[in-house]
Amino acid sequence: MLQLLRAMMALTERQPQLEKKPTRGRAPLSGKAVAALCVTSFVVGLLLSGNVSLMSASASPSSSSTDSEKSIRVSGCDNERKLGENHPKDLLNEVSRTHQAIQSLDKAVSTLEMEMAVERARGGGGGGGAASMASSRTPQKAFVVVGINTAFTSKKRRDSLRDTWVPRGDKLRKLEREKGIVVRFVIGHSGTPGGGALDRALDAEEAETRDFMRLDHAEGYHELSSKTRTYFTTAVATWDADFYVKVDDDIHLNLGMLASRLAKHRTRPRVYVGCMKSGPVLSQKGVKYHEPEYWKFGDEGNKYFRHATGQIYAISKDLAAYISINQPILHRFANEDVSLGAWLIGLEVEHVDDRSMCCATPPDCEWKKRAGNVCVASFDWSCSGVCKSVDRMRHIHKACGEGEGAVWNAAT
Repeated sequence: MLQLLRAMMALTERQPQLEKKPTRGRAPLSGKAVAALCVTSFVVGLLLSGNVSLMSASASPSSSSTDSEKSIRVSGCDNERKLGENHPKDLLNEVSRTHQAIQSLDKAVSTLEMEMAVERARGGGGGGGAASMASSRTPQKAFVVVGINTAFTSKKRRDSLRDTWVPRGDKLRKLEREKGIVVRFVIGHSGTPGGGALDRALDAEEAETRDFMRLDHAEGYHELSSKTRTYFTTAVATWDADFYVKVDDDIHLNLGMLASRLAKHRTRPRVYVGCMKSGPVLSQKGVKYHEPEYWKFGDEGNKYFRHATGQIYAISKDLAAYISINQPILHRFANEDVSLGAWLIGLEVEHVDDRSMCCATPPDCEWKKRAGNVCVASFDWSCSGVCKSVDRMRHIHKACGEGEGAVWNAAT
């Protein structure tokens, strides 16, 4: 720029010499006019060169912007395409998660409703008798209540169990206190008005052993369904347990194994555990296990729905509470195990077929014990219990028992 200005000044200095030879037909330009013209030309040139650079500079971002927009459009299309491809799968996953959440919420609500209904039943004393008296007390916390179904004439059977797997005295109380395992012989009263000799004998036995649960129920073989219903009602009113078990008094049971097996189902709200079967519906009169209401199970020759065999089974808290609340309207079939299965068949219940709860007596349960698979319960199918249980219970306990310390190490 300085060189250009110097050239312009030199040009103005030589201008007078040029004026000596004026051109023909044109007015001569003064030196100042020439200088002004040069400066104006210079400025215009700068402006023109600046516009060009600005235009090129502005054109570059525009170009890159266009490229970017194209890239975005392409990327967006790809994303839209990918979303379109994955949309059905994502939608199914979302529906599945929502369904699971709804199921969890439904179970939680059902559990709360059941607990509220149990509290109302306890407060109202709906069970009557022993259940009514128990309702006046706060139910004791427990892990499992084991009710041993027994009769007035079964004292020798009860003693055979006390000599083997049923703890006595302080050990029984310690088992309740430290492990939450409650064991009771379950029995009602005789049909004699005001109580008879059978009731008095039982009163004396109870005062000595303190291992009975007395029911407001008239004993009788054909009243087992009613007795089972009353047992659960009384047990729920007396103990707030996770599980309630019914077992016959001619069955060998390992309490530690029972507790360990049930502990695996502790987080499940409605569980029905036992050896599931589906025997024939017997319509012939006079035969054992005759079903007077056989016609309700379809045509002759049909089988019962799946249910746990009556020697031993366990149900969770919610199911026992359901029986307690609805016991006045629960239908009773001739066979107690069928009745229980019928009460639960229409509910959202998980049926658990646990074959360790129906092992045979030695050598079967003994072999399994040696293999490391200690049985929960053992009996003879041919006798629906241990055949000649009073004479054989000690031998079976020695061959198939889990050991005295097992129950104290069981996870509950």
